[in-house]
Amino acid sequence: MPQMAGTAALVSGMLSHLRGTLETPISFTLMVHHVVLYKLNPEVTPARVEEMMMNARMQLLKIPEVLSIKCGKRIDSELPWPFFIAIDFESMDKYEIFREDSIFVKFTEEIIKPNTEDSLVLDFEMDPGKDVRFS
Repeated sequence: MPQMAGTAALVSGMLSHLRGTLETPISFTLMVHHVVLYKLNPEVTPARVEEMMMNARMQLLKIPEVLSIKCGKRIDSELPWPFFIAIDFESMDKYEIFREDSIFVKFTEEIIKPNTEDSLVLDFEMDPGKDVRFS
């Protein structure tokens, strides 16, 4: 019987250790929702806006720091900002890494700058530790 008690204690200790490694620590990282509103150059056609949206999703999702991306075009033609891109990041540090990424720099130079005349950047703090991929 003493051997059974030792085995039970060993199993109990292993389970306790596994529980500790499986628990997700609470993270207080301030998640960031980055929104950019754009005014388009007058010659930009609706077809070109569709291409910009497609390129934004295809290119920017390749960047590891990007958790999610949304982009779109205005519904009300009276609104001054006809195009937007919204990107979620785990932290401001990840956002800073993103800004230096060669894919983002190339996207900005080849897609954004030739088609836009102005932009408004809005950054928001989201729920601490919320994983936007599952929201």
